[in-house]
Amino acid sequence: MGERARNPSYLIHVAHSCRTRRLPRLDVRAYISQSRAQLGLRTMPTTREEVEKALDEMSPNLQADGGNVELVDFRDGVVKVKLTGACAGCPMSHMTLQWGVEQFLKKRFPEILKVEAAP
Repeated sequence: MGERARNPSYLIHVAHSCRTRRLPRLDVRAYISQSRAQLGLRTMPTTREEVEKALDEMSPNLQADGGNVELVDFRDGVVKVKLTGACAGCPMSHMTLQWGVEQFLKKRFPEILKVEAAP
């Protein structure tokens, strides 16, 4: 049953159920949390320390190319990071952020909605 909840189509189903019931935004989050709890999935919100630890695990991959990533902020499912070193001026930094950092964090923490570059 846990595999079902990790399936993106199931999460779309939950969001659609909330929309058809016309639940306010806060009720949608409560409904999703309740659904996840019923399926035995993690319901505790992700903390800044957990995100930092995950980024530290990812750092060696970026350091191999002369760059790194630093956590700037984490609020309401939005992670703001700063790419440093060689990654800061790289023309592919947007792809690194989107397909590297964002996908890594979303896979680890499903409640993360997006990852943005901090100025």
